[in-house]
Amino acid sequence: SGAINGELKTKYVDFKNGLTVTEAWTTGNVLTTQIELENKFAKGLKFDVTGGFLPSEGKKNAKVGIQYKQLGFNSRAYVDLFKGPTFTGDVVVGRDGFLVGGDVAYDVGAAKVSRFAAAAGYTAPEYSVALHAQNSFKVFSASYYHRINSDLEAGGKAVWDAKAEKGPKTPVALEVGAKLYLDRDAFVKAKVNNAGVLGLGYTQALRKGVKVSIAGLFDTTKLDQPAHKLGLSFVFEA
Repeated sequence: SGAINGELKTKYVDFKNGLTVTEAWTTGNVLTTQIELENKFAKGLKFDVTGGFLPSEGKKNAKVGIQYKQLGFNSRAYVDLFKGPTFTGDVVVGRDGFLVGGDVAYDVGAAKVSRFAAAAGYTAPEYSVALHAQNSFKVFSASYYHRINSDLEAGGKAVWDAKAEKGPKTPVALEVGAKLYLDRDAFVKAKVNNAGVLGLGYTQALRKGVKVSIAGLFDTTKLDQPAHKLGLSFVFEA
């Protein structure tokens, strides 16, 4: 399309009081502010308030959330004040490498459950597997990750969409990828799916706290058409 998207983001962190304030402004003229307060009232307890505003259209949104996490347990709850309002909650429990979790969204205005999902997995130092049932149990996925050695990682994912059975799209989507460390300051990543979309990325640490990445998504079935994406990012950390 020739469009260029950009975002300017600032973050202020008060480590002593557990306060983080993040503000962002995008080329679409969307203004967002996020205020997080963590471990202030209890260890593992976090409060989160996020607001957004689009001046050109007068659109606004606001979310209020709370998160509580301990060893082997993580739970979150959010309320979207302008959509519904909608309540969203999720919980994950883990023990000895096994993880089980789920989430649910409830539309208060319509008085109905709008979405639910569940997941289970197992993680070990060198590999992990996971199963997901999403979109109100209409989309199922299985994934596998393997750390082959200290320099090479690989993974694969399969997704089955029940709705695609009745449409022109392929109901099963497959994707494989790998990440290779060239040295301690640089790595490359690649992935490809059964639709012929190839992703390539390269990240280089220029010095401490400064990283640059260049990446692209290429549709190998439409190489002569403008169906590709290129991106460049800089990360500065202090």
